[in-house]
Amino acid sequence: MPTYDHYGIDCTESALERLQAAAGGHDVIVGVGGGKALDAAKLVAERAALPVITVPTSAATCAAWAALSNVYSESGTWLYGVELSSAPQALLLDYDLIAAAPVRTLISGMGDALAKWYEASISSADADDPLVITAVQQARVLRDLILQKGEEAVCAPRSRAWEQMVDASICLAGLVGGLGGARCRTVAAHAVHNGLTHLPTTRRSLHGEKVAYGILVQLRLEETVGRQRLASIAREQLEQFYRRIGLPLTLQDLRLGELSPDQLWQVAVACCKPGSDIHFLPFAVTPEQIYTVLNTHPANVYS
Repeated sequence: MPTYDHYGIDCTESALERLQAAAGGHDVIVGVGGGKALDAAKLVAERAALPVITVPTSAATCAAWAALSNVYSESGTWLYGVELSSAPQALLLDYDLIAAAPVRTLISGMGDALAKWYEASISSADADDPLVITAVQQARVLRDLILQKGEEAVCAPRSRAWEQMVDASICLAGLVGGLGGARCRTVAAHAVHNGLTHLPTTRRSLHGEKVAYGILVQLRLEETVGRQRLASIAREQLEQFYRRIGLPLTLQDLRLGELSPDQLWQVAVACCKPGSDIHFLPFAVTPEQIYTVLNTHPANVYS
């Protein structure tokens, strides 16, 4: 007989332990839901040595395909990611189910997927592994597709452009990480996301929204280390696109409330802690640099 259970609010170790105990005696794990539900299902299956089938209920992340699970604290702070031995054995993508989710989730998914290019291209541009080279090129195709079709997808749900963005946010984004590994999956933009989860109001914004903001932070950092022209052009292009589809350009847009200097410093320190994905950048980054970008008046930074 099948067993049904819920992971709770976040993919936490306590939830994983409870779900793994319930998985005993079963042949397969089926994860249904958003990114955290699917991350929990994948990690429970990995630890129980069972196959997993994912059924995403939104296009907010690539979790349905990615060979990665993120683990959070009980308060919603990102703790660590677990690289899995394989992607899910099957992914069931139902457009009718995805269409029932708020459009905000698709917008968030596009923000998360866009990061694949900006992160992979800077961390892996000099790679000689054919799979990593392929992943970087697929990330470029993914970016171009989102910039070309994203606005139409938001304005015309269930259109062909909408289907393309669903496929891009879930499948193509997951493929990039699967081919290229960690350095093509998460770098500075995701490190900013992880840092922002230390704020008590983090659940007001979606994963991809925080990542999308993190891309702008990463590009600002690149502008300070000799890549000013290229990074500035890329940032200005993204800002225009963000405005058209509703992705956040500022911390205020992330619905985090008023943040104190101490809170911004906490985020900056978390971004730069040892082992952070931000250290995949080809240059050193300090908490002071992150703090300066976060603390600069939005009208000056993201106008």
